[in-house]
Amino acid sequence: MKVVILAGGYGKRLRPFTEDKPKNLVEINGKTILEIQINWLKKYNIKDIILLAGYKWEKLIDWCKENEERLNVNFYFSIEKEPLGTGGALKKVENILKNEDKFLMINGDIITNLDISKLSLDNYIGVISLVPLRSSYGVVITEGEKIVEFKEKPILKDYWINAGVYLFSNKIFDYLPEKGDMEKETFPKLAKERLLKGIKFDNIYWRSIDTIKDLEEASKEIKDIFIS
Repeated sequence: MKVVILAGGYGKRLRPFTEDKPKNLVEINGKTILEIQINWLKKYNIKDIILLAGYKWEKLIDWCKENEERLNVNFYFSIEKEPLGTGGALKKVENILKNEDKFLMINGDIITNLDISKLSLDNYIGVISLVPLRSSYGVVITEGEKIVEFKEKPILKDYWINAGVYLFSNKIFDYLPEKGDMEKETFPKLAKERLLKGIKFDNIYWRSIDTIKDLEEASKEIKDIFIS
């Protein structure tokens, strides 16, 4: 099975780390986000990787050429000369994937160890992995007016968010815009037609690397999980 990785973002909130390279080449404990993702994907025998590149795409191609043999994967590239949005970027590689019964797609800035083998299409066009929301703030637990406990950024298990890990049928291309985000245009249409499935993952590691604070926290969290 092939995987598509969204790798075209500017990573503005990660500057200065992204001033000379794309977001997924930022390093955590000596390994790029992309390499951490590849090591995770290879556990599921996924080695054909299509990168949807944009910002600093030359640096991304250079890195991939230097590391393709070492990582034992096959890289393919689609270059956006202008931002197309997530839907338009995927639509651009329809010719590569139209004969695939299914394919995986992941955001280029997430780190997770969720079990890909649990994703199944059944009669759906798309499957979205869901993870519980982590509060951005510490919360205060009370009993009446009495404060009894403080919890630092707890997991809010009653609320689920898009984990940025998808399984798609090739029918997804019928719903993609030439330019625009699938989160705003494609997913609402599929949901309305009851063609979108959500699979919940609890008790796993998941983090989106959006800010320098995310980098700092991830570097402490993932040493024993991902860095080998």
